[in-house]
Amino acid sequence: MSMDDDQTAREKAERLAAALRENLRRRKAQARGRAAAPASSPDDTGEAADSPSGMPREQG
Repeated sequence: MSMDDDQTAREKAERLAAALRENLRRRKAQARGRAAAPASSPDDTGEAADSPSGMPREQG
């Protein structure tokens, strides 16, 4: 490996480390937001909502 290759690899590793740190910060913030949000469910049975649009599913 030449010096340029070493520096390129080091810069790539630094960018990767920075991206991973930022990703971890974002995931932790999202988890804190979900933990702070009230857990509300439109259905007491624990099932998901009727449909993504909020409209009831057709029975049939």
